[in-house]
Amino acid sequence: MNELIIDNQTIQSKIYTIRGVQVMLDEDLALLYGVESKRLNEQVKRNIERFPEKFRFQLTENEYENLRSQIATSSLDNILRFQNGTSSLDKQHGGRRYLPYVFTEQGVSMLSAVLRSQTAIEVSIKIIDTFVNMRKFLSQNASLFTRIDSIEKRQISYEIKNDTKVDAILNAIEEKGTPQKQHIFYDGQIFDAYLFVSDIIKSAKSSIKLIDNYIDESTLVLFTKRDAKVDMKIYTKTISKQLKLDLEKHNAQYPKIDIEIFDLSHDRFLIIDEKDIYHFGASLKDLGKKWFAVSLMDINSFEILEKLNRNNK
Repeated sequence: MNELIIDNQTIQSKIYTIRGVQVMLDEDLALLYGVESKRLNEQVKRNIERFPEKFRFQLTENEYENLRSQIATSSLDNILRFQNGTSSLDKQHGGRRYLPYVFTEQGVSMLSAVLRSQTAIEVSIKIIDTFVNMRKFLSQNASLFTRIDSIEKRQISYEIKNDTKVDAILNAIEEKGTPQKQHIFYDGQIFDAYLFVSDIIKSAKSSIKLIDNYIDESTLVLFTKRDAKVDMKIYTKTISKQLKLDLEKHNAQYPKIDIEIFDLSHDRFLIIDEKDIYHFGASLKDLGKKWFAVSLMDINSFEILEKLNRNNK
């Protein structure tokens, strides 16, 4: 079997919220694991004691129809399989199609144990990471979702499709101008990481300070996104002749960036308006080249600013 290449967006697109919890369809999980859905469900049945209802449950007819309406290019017609008997949902070919099962985050974790393959373990880890990231996103933007839901109830008729709702959420977040507090990027997500950092830079009102030992012209390009009245200073380990030349060319066209030699920091920090401190697991010039995380630190910026100022003297 060919090696599966599964990215975060692929997994996110297959996670739905049903009965107030995030779940994945058995058919989608089988595709991600690289096994037949029949084998997946057989393994579950053999180990049914490991899958209580909070791990795995079967959709009702209403839940199934609601889910179908949310998916523009419905592949759910291929999910229902024939069984003996009759069904009020869909009678065809003299047989019965049964309603799909869905798995919660805990169910996905248990699947890796019963499928007993390295692929299942690796894919389950990726899926669970995605569940966690989506849960953090929902938590961080809970008030915004509440506002949008309230607006929809008053102004948006029931025929508006799910895609419009998602667009409204994303547009509202963008209009609000508040960058996310934390994120994990994987290798290859260069543009996603670039957009994330650009949003942080655009949020600055008065000043930006970057502590990063390894910068180049791509770092300077990032900060062309800031408002012209925002002061900018970079603290880095060395200033090469090439960097000095790049800086001169940059400053001749864009708002000035000051650079100062500073070699006391191992990590990378981006300080916005002398208030918010973002910690980076990679240099800004290497965004998206390898796995790294960004997080807004829950600490007062006074101490780090005081130490920087003391170093300047």
